[in-house]
Amino acid sequence: MKDHVVLLGQAGSLLRAHLLPMVDVGLSCGFPSPADDYQTELVDLNRLMLRHPDASFLARAAGESMTGAGIHDGDVLAVDRSMRARNGDIVVACVEGEYTVKRLEKRPDSAALLAANPAYPPIVVRNADDLRIFGVVVAVLHPLVGEGRRGIRD
Repeated sequence: MKDHVVLLGQAGSLLRAHLLPMVDVGLSCGFPSPADDYQTELVDLNRLMLRHPDASFLARAAGESMTGAGIHDGDVLAVDRSMRARNGDIVVACVEGEYTVKRLEKRPDSAALLAANPAYPPIVVRNADDLRIFGVVVAVLHPLVGEGRRGIRD
């Protein structure tokens, strides 16, 4: 497999609340009306992203197999281990000792892990013992500007 994920660690016990103001209006991605009243509330980004922080972890995506699902190389994935994976969920799975992120397709006699990029073939798993689901991807942090510009790296 060319693509993989890098596990970054468990989110829940390490996360501290850091409240950020959230504008409580739908942004139309156009010009806001100056007459609108903007309400703000303080939001903990961890709580916004994770329903079960103690059963969640973050992982960094690597590779291009899920670009069609909005997951790009270097994105940070929030993964909930407490959720039961359903057909169609994007999951972190382990197949033949390698971690991967794919869309789960349950079949009557097998399971398949489907890429969201036509360049990557499905991974069909006929023996349930060969597939281990680590969690359901519940959120993706996809930066729109480089780390240098955000002050993360020089």
